[in-house]
Amino acid sequence: MAEMDMPAAGAQASADNKQMVNAIIASVLGWALDLFDLFILLYVAPVVGALFFPSSNPALSLAAVYGSFAVTLLMRPLGSAVFGHYADVHGRKQAMLIAIIGVGISTAAFGLLPTIAQVGVIAPILFLILRLVQGIFVGGVVASTHTIGTESVPAQWRGAMSGLVGGGGAGIGALLASFIFLITSSIFPGDAFAVWGWRFMFFSGLLSSLLGWFIFRNLEESPYFKELKRQQGKKQAKVSKAPVRDVFSGEYRGVLLVNLLITFGGGAGYYLTSGYLPSFLKVINAVPNQTSSLILMGASVSAFFSAVLVGALSDRIGRKKTFLIIGVLAAVLLPLCYLNLAATKDTTQITLYALAIAFIGNAGYAPVLIFLNERFPTALRASGTGLSWNIGFALGGMMPTFVSLVSGSPAEIPMSLAYFAVGVFVIYLIGAVVIPETKGNFR
Repeated sequence: MAEMDMPAAGAQASADNKQMVNAIIASVLGWALDLFDLFILLYVAPVVGALFFPSSNPALSLAAVYGSFAVTLLMRPLGSAVFGHYADVHGRKQAMLIAIIGVGISTAAFGLLPTIAQVGVIAPILFLILRLVQGIFVGGVVASTHTIGTESVPAQWRGAMSGLVGGGGAGIGALLASFIFLITSSIFPGDAFAVWGWRFMFFSGLLSSLLGWFIFRNLEESPYFKELKRQQGKKQAKVSKAPVRDVFSGEYRGVLLVNLLITFGGGAGYYLTSGYLPSFLKVINAVPNQTSSLILMGASVSAFFSAVLVGALSDRIGRKKTFLIIGVLAAVLLPLCYLNLAATKDTTQITLYALAIAFIGNAGYAPVLIFLNERFPTALRASGTGLSWNIGFALGGMMPTFVSLVSGSPAEIPMSLAYFAVGVFVIYLIGAVVIPETKGNFR
């Protein structure tokens, strides 16, 4: 066994109750605040598309905005490499603090940008540059939030913790964005939202930086990492000096590639459901902003419960079986939900289908975080988990862009979503078939 593969944290790595609670709160809220910043763009995508990427075809403007979203996702692996290296060598806490503050500040900066009507082509260029910067910090948040929480709870809770951080954090982040959207839509109704409302949506990113600083500054380091450092001090273990290089070489290269089948499917499923819902409700169902925000808040609650329940299910029956069950259900049910949602104008039915889509989409990646944690030892966990998650989600996050591009008009979007949902969950199921069971493999 290579030095970096040693069970560095072993059975002695445990956290007291206060430290465990603090780590759970930090992981969940860290990821929630991170996705809150990303969801802001999704909630104002149609408006931003018209202001920065105008087109006579609304579907193309929407595709451009999702394209800018994909740019951010493509930078996330770089962020994971930088912050994952730091987290594996120096600790999870400081990496998390720097990354979450960086995300909030870069998000707020979008509210200061001039539009294409004001400065011409420089507007979309500045927009894309900021998306690149934001993506690096987002990748850094994943490397730390997706390890410190699961490393701080007992073994029997790790699947539930995975769902709580990954999906629960996403649900809370979306809920916060929905709440801010509701407030700004009320303060800036109608055309006023396209003038000032969208800017204040982005300015709210400063709140996540401020909250992140208060939450993380007194957080203790992960017990697994502290145990690794203790063993390192006694020369019983060594921390890799280049964890990112180790993830891409030797036995872990194959592990990384197989992981991507699951993370791509889970990530694409998420962005085609919760990620696309705000635009779907506005463009396809023509739901008013305030009504849409209430529906999306409900969908966020649905996502939260889905992620925690399915994560806990993986503690009972294993990660592999959970992936297989969710993959089959999603491939069958999501297309039906999309097409039925598009066919109705009834607010109650729209709400129910939105809740169902959010539940299914977030179930797909609920056990992914702990599955990735169990694929890498402590010395490589932040880098391996961050890279696996962010590369897969970067590829999956491009799917909404392709959906908009292949749709000749907004009316074709529901059918495109149905086809893409089947395709990505077939890939997800292939991954579920070839991966080993990892439950209990935490070292």
